[in-house]
Amino acid sequence: MPITDEQRQQYRMTDDLMALLEVVPSDVQAALKQINRGDELLEIVLDLGRKPEARFTDGEVTLSEAEVSDDDIDYVVQRIGEFTDDNRAGIERTLHRISAIRNRQGRVVGLTCRVGRAVYGTIDIIQDVIESGQNILLLGRPGVGKTTLLREAARVLAEKKRVVVVDTSNEIAGDGDIPHPGIGRARRMQVATPMLQHEVMIEAVENHMPEVIIIDEIGRELEAEAARTIAERGVQLVGTAHGGSLNNLLMNPTLCDLVGGIDSVTLSDEEARRRGTQKTVLERKSPPTFDVLVEIQYRWKMTMHHNVTQAVDAFLRGQRVPGDVRYRAATGHLHIEKESVKKQKPADGVEVAASPDIEIERQSRATVRVYPYGISQNRLRQAASSLQVPVELVDDVRKANVLMTLKSYYRKRVQPIADAESSGVPVYVLRSNTAVQMQSSLADIFDLSAQDVDPFATAMREAHEAISKVLDGARAVELSPQSAAVRRHQHEMARQYHLVSHSRGREPRRRVRIYQG
Repeated sequence: MPITDEQRQQYRMTDDLMALLEVVPSDVQAALKQINRGDELLEIVLDLGRKPEARFTDGEVTLSEAEVSDDDIDYVVQRIGEFTDDNRAGIERTLHRISAIRNRQGRVVGLTCRVGRAVYGTIDIIQDVIESGQNILLLGRPGVGKTTLLREAARVLAEKKRVVVVDTSNEIAGDGDIPHPGIGRARRMQVATPMLQHEVMIEAVENHMPEVIIIDEIGRELEAEAARTIAERGVQLVGTAHGGSLNNLLMNPTLCDLVGGIDSVTLSDEEARRRGTQKTVLERKSPPTFDVLVEIQYRWKMTMHHNVTQAVDAFLRGQRVPGDVRYRAATGHLHIEKESVKKQKPADGVEVAASPDIEIERQSRATVRVYPYGISQNRLRQAASSLQVPVELVDDVRKANVLMTLKSYYRKRVQPIADAESSGVPVYVLRSNTAVQMQSSLADIFDLSAQDVDPFATAMREAHEAISKVLDGARAVELSPQSAAVRRHQHEMARQYHLVSHSRGREPRRRVRIYQG
């Protein structure tokens, strides 16, 4: 996910994009230079017999009308490093990654050229935990920014400790024998083949006396066992794994041992009565390898479980220990909130934790009755819900505490508006029929401070809710109109969940629509 202009002032980003452009065919290079959106470029896709494409944060762009030829594929292959067993290659002393698609004879027929970026300063959102000496697991879906955070963690920790990076696909420290400066003073050990990653992890501990081991993408049982061995030897371990939440990790038979694993236990009749449960229950099998679990929703927002043991035990009892939700607003300010957990009852009657919501504690407020004239009632409800303020919509201006309308209607002084003003009911005039405008008015009505209203966080929350609806079966969900910068973040979030999104309408009502591919 790209950083905003405000965040760009706080963070320093380097991607050496020219090194990647120099290895692609000249027509593709020229098209990308003409588009001039390097900061938003994610990948260049070259598939044999198809038109070359560039994937940006807000969609895809065709780079040429000419189809990709064998010569184009060979042009790239000859200018990059050799492909390893996982069909990945790189460009020396950069973080760019080129992944190959081969035919049945082993010939390369497709390339995905992914832009690698080192973003300095992003680790500050969890730097206090990273520097605590605890074992930390970063959990997230592909492309969410786990490796970027891991690289920055290596750089920060290496300023005070001996750090070794086990770099399986050269994604953390780049291609070639000289590691990218993004890992700072940390040392890097390359892995000949992904199947040997666990052996290199143990070798790093036995041969090089590290205080910290950094490992990306723990995905096999042998790697999980190696991680436990490292943790038991007193070496701090910071690693990543694929998954959306602690629940996903516990249901993964290969990786659940990272957080203690699950075992079925048969209780005695007396113990079952004392607990009020069935005789066969699920319990944690062993102490977790990792002390802290960080669930990454996107690069600037994550949920942190500071005590994995407690969180796992609670989950197995049908409960949930709320974590800390940390997110960085578009202004660059860091917000830390306590996760709010709602309960739901499944068919068997056992109470379990539902999906978490972010809840900002507020003092109880009296319900405000709003008469909406010429504005979207659904968006007004949505705005009230996002701010967590009590609003009741009424259909009679005489019952209203306030009237909310658009500037065009207010200028005409239609009868309901005239009635409201004559009876002393305040009239709030919106510039446009958007949830953001409604939030601004509601903030004035309820006298919310600036920190209570974060349009960026609200927009991203709306996108997350829409994604959940689409994943649950909704055909498509359209979001509220937003600025171009916010839309880019919403497109990126949809892409992380492998959904399709497009922008619709004209400014200032241009908005994102999310749907299944």
